Amino acid sequence: MLLLSGLVIVGLAALIHGYIFYLESVSWTSERTRAIFGTSVEGAAATRQLAFNQGFYNLFLALQVIAGIVVFALGSVPVGVALILAGAGSMVLAGMVLMASDSGKAGAALKQLLPPLIGLIVLVIGLF
Repeated sequence: MLLLSGLVIVGLAALIHGYIFYLESVSWTSERTRAIFGTSVEGAAATRQLAFNQGFYNLFLALQVIAGIVVFALGSVPVGVALILAGAGSMVLAGMVLMASDSGKAGAALKQLLPPLIGLIVLVIGLF
């Protein structure tokens, strides 16, 4: 049961990072996304290329976790766990970097790092 719970939670973390990809790489200059990130029209235009690139980092982490879940479900547990640990672990570390670099972004950082961290903890406990 813990294994399944851990997989579901890291899967949710992957969905969150997929959504972040959408915000950063697809809708960065939209009014709604600017409100979420607290950026002005000028600021969003000036950072559009950076956000576009950063969004793909989030997408690739999400895809790595999803690939790990699929591989795990297909029976290659060690490979699946390795993919999940690398992808979700990177999500956690990226959230920690965000928090360390800008304390005003602590809320966003926690949204980014808590789901994968909780999922990893539950998954690792379930493995033992």
